[in-house]
Amino acid sequence: MVTTEGNPISYPKYNFKALLPWLKISHVSGMHSRLFNRLLTIYSTPENILACDFQALRTAGVKNSLALEISQIGQGKQSIEMNAALERCFNWLKCPGNFLITRQSPHYPSLLTFIPDPPPMLYVKGKLESLHLPLIAMVGSRKPSAGGRRDAQHFARELAANGLGVVSGLAMGIDLESHRGAIAGGMTTVAILGTGIDIIYPAVNRAMFAAVAENGALVSEFNPGTPARPQHFPQRNRIISGLSQGVLVVEAGVKSGSMITARFALEQGREVFAIPGSIHNPMARGCHKLIAEGAKLVQCVEDILDEKLLLAEQQTAESIGTAISKESGSLHLTEPLQKVKQAVGFDTVSVDQIVLETQLNVKDVTVALVELELRGLVRRENNGYTLIAC
Repeated sequence: MVTTEGNPISYPKYNFKALLPWLKISHVSGMHSRLFNRLLTIYSTPENILACDFQALRTAGVKNSLALEISQIGQGKQSIEMNAALERCFNWLKCPGNFLITRQSPHYPSLLTFIPDPPPMLYVKGKLESLHLPLIAMVGSRKPSAGGRRDAQHFARELAANGLGVVSGLAMGIDLESHRGAIAGGMTTVAILGTGIDIIYPAVNRAMFAAVAENGALVSEFNPGTPARPQHFPQRNRIISGLSQGVLVVEAGVKSGSMITARFALEQGREVFAIPGSIHNPMARGCHKLIAEGAKLVQCVEDILDEKLLLAEQQTAESIGTAISKESGSLHLTEPLQKVKQAVGFDTVSVDQIVLETQLNVKDVTVALVELELRGLVRRENNGYTLIAC
């Protein structure tokens, strides 16, 4: 069994009754992650959401059609189509190696809790512990050059040799070569899908789907049976960057999904790396643009590892100072740290609630929470934070 931070990862034993409210809300027509997250912020649990009547949901800003459907489901009135969809989910979950984790589960990846609009639920096929291991995202063109393919495989193998797994999107091209390189290097690899977890897309990737599930994990926020839709792929990119400690762009056009992933990474406070290429290669122009805008130019894997070592040294130094910080309490806290600390009480409070109370943006709040946690002033619990030192 793989461990993280010295603690074993034990696989969840499903209470299907407890998962049912999550699944019902996720199958509401027109439901999306931002709305689901907003309702969770207001009502705390899916059970509370389903207990609301139509008017309460309208007051919470839910549009008429969704409010009507949610209130009817809460009264036990759901369609034959939804019953069939729920049965499909439960049948999938009964298969060995298949998991469903919610934002309120202890198995939910901690890195994702800090991103804007985290997925309320994740379907996982494979090794659940893969989501808790150090990962680097690798993204790039679906139609790369021969050199781009070689670079993707080479860097993935080298990252694996240095204990870093690879997360990507299992698309043709750079994604596929990155997964292949990580597996060849004997390290975990995670694929974030733009379809339901039970849909193999593109179909030609069937063998690699099986290989990723065996050597790491397939992950999707979309319900089983969800087909490939154009809008799903940019949406899943925030999870690729959110699960990673940095994003490496191998080859990418200026207008591409890889650039969307890089933008998400910057918004999430992740490091962005880019491999330069020939000025005559249109698939290198996105990388050149990123480098011009401040991404780190990468020529060998040590360029990435150097950045990781600097981060590790900083975290070690902060950890050493934790004991002193506990004694000094609120001394030397900046104004944002003070505001966030004051918003965290001895009862667990969510990041969204802290944002509402402090009127700070999500990034500033999450950075402050990490700092306060390192100082030993707050503790992460379930899906929120609680104060442990005055």
